[in-house]
Amino acid sequence: MDCLLVSFGLPVDKKMIDAAPNLKYIGVLATAFGKIDIEYAKKKKIIICNLPGYSTESVAEFTIAAILEHIRDLEEGKRRGRSGNYSFDGISAIEIKNKIFGVIGLGSIGKRVAEITQGFGADVRYWSKNRKKDAEKRGIKYESLDSLIQKADFLSINLAQNKDTEGIFNKSRFKNVKSGVVIINTAPMELVDIDGLIDRLKNDDITFILDHSDEMTEEDLKKVSKYKNCIIYPPIGYITEEARAAKQEIFLGNMEGFLKGKPQNVVN
Repeated sequence: MDCLLVSFGLPVDKKMIDAAPNLKYIGVLATAFGKIDIEYAKKKKIIICNLPGYSTESVAEFTIAAILEHIRDLEEGKRRGRSGNYSFDGISAIEIKNKIFGVIGLGSIGKRVAEITQGFGADVRYWSKNRKKDAEKRGIKYESLDSLIQKADFLSINLAQNKDTEGIFNKSRFKNVKSGVVIINTAPMELVDIDGLIDRLKNDDITFILDHSDEMTEEDLKKVSKYKNCIIYPPIGYITEEARAAKQEIFLGNMEGFLKGKPQNVVN
């Protein structure tokens, strides 16, 4: 086997790579590649290509949509409308404007989330491994991670999964997030300490939203689904028609480039 094409979230470890001694190319049908042994593949001179940016707009818009659906209590509003109940009694809502909106990870998706929330009039702040001076020039303020999580009214987690980010939202950080905060994670749940999340969900003073449910174990899903303040979506953040078209175009372009000896979107 010369080429291996893998879907989102599928692990490619040393054992799998060694099982294909002629392997020269791994094509990832996703932007994330945290479950692939990048360093071992590099040692074996295997090229790995991903799909950068294909779902940036799709995931960023989903992030805002999921937050708005929650803070405006749209699910309850639709339920009442369907039943013929048009009273607004008991429905409460808050606005994004003037709130501190923290973006954790200012890659392409995080940057777009920050731009959109600036349009809402939020006080947008970010933490990322590297400072983003271009974003700061546009009013997106840098703040240390531990300081930001204590102040933010909203937190959007947009980090790539790797050995440095796995478990970055640990028990200590969940203890320190602001009461009432809405946290949305559109990144892999490996970034989150599940027990730490559950300890804070028990207080019923935060909301946690996720959409990588397909990658979680059945045991962990059962644990978090017990809490109404944990909102679980299927993996729908990246499924727009536009993202699907871009995904196919980049994936095929990567293979074509490799076959022509001009690989593109190489991650290793």
